[in-house]
Amino acid sequence: MKDDLFPKEFFYRHSKLVAPDLIGCYLIKKNNKKSLVKGLIVETEAYSQEEEACHGYRKKTESNKLLFGKPGTFYIYKSYGIHHCLNIVTDKENFASGVLIRAVFISTKNERLASGPGLVTKTFGVDKSFNSLEVLNNNSLWISQRDSSIEEKDLIQTTRIGISKAKNIKWRWYLKNSSSVSKRLKGDRTPKFQ
Repeated sequence: MKDDLFPKEFFYRHSKLVAPDLIGCYLIKKNNKKSLVKGLIVETEAYSQEEEACHGYRKKTESNKLLFGKPGTFYIYKSYGIHHCLNIVTDKENFASGVLIRAVFISTKNERLASGPGLVTKTFGVDKSFNSLEVLNNNSLWISQRDSSIEEKDLIQTTRIGISKAKNIKWRWYLKNSSSVSKRLKGDRTPKFQ
């Protein structure tokens, strides 16, 4: 099952390089010995301490220290104290950089079930107990590589959502032909079929 994992170096790059490369990859959660939830990642956002919207912009704190940690680990936080958000730490240690998984398509479920970061964690049963787990080295939650190629023309690159600072940076990507995307670029119509 796990022979389709990434090389370790994949996550040792800037978040704005990792984020588009995660589109088309699979988020997989093992619920028990026989049950898996598997979905196609269709939307991501990049954050880095160089810009104000990043949790690590000002300094390392107790609540954001995992974002400064080892690339290829999960960083989970609560948004507005309500929804958990699933992020993957990228780039290098002691530098806050991460990718938020914004939307996932699960072929056996309603296409809008995981069409937002809070819906992703709710659908996959992800909470802070997954914090600091290595993406490639655990048996409960992981990401596997794409099984088909995705080209730049298949993606839409646009600004991030739900932030008040650094709003004009185009560090959000989504799969153009997916109807599971949380919010489309103005004028980009939702496709009829996935």
